[in-house]
Amino acid sequence: MSDPKTETAAVLDANQAFYGAMRKGDLQAMERLWARGRRATCTHPGGPAIVGRGPVIASWRMILTRHPPPITAVDEHAVVTGNTAMVLCREILGSEAPFIELIATNTWTHENGAWRIVNHQAAQIPGSSD
Repeated sequence: MSDPKTETAAVLDANQAFYGAMRKGDLQAMERLWARGRRATCTHPGGPAIVGRGPVIASWRMILTRHPPPITAVDEHAVVTGNTAMVLCREILGSEAPFIELIATNTWTHENGAWRIVNHQAAQIPGSSD
């Protein structure tokens, strides 16, 4: 692995690719971003925990084929510790006010030379629009 600044930038780039795949409804890009060597987990806002790569990808297939969310990640903060990284951010849903604001944690692992997501968890910020 390279120096911490480079790895932090690489994790933030991967995080932006994750949100780009969501916005574009690009299931193939989403599948490439998820880790294969570690158990994946995902908790969509208001939903139960989803465990296992297959069920996680199936949940994204349902979301992305129905209506890709108009989503943007802002205020991203990455914490890199060896082969694991966390990105804490806010998610803004919508392109016009009122926006829905979520808080998210994305956990990444360094796998086969790239950062791959192993956990996504998002929840609505109390007091933001419904």
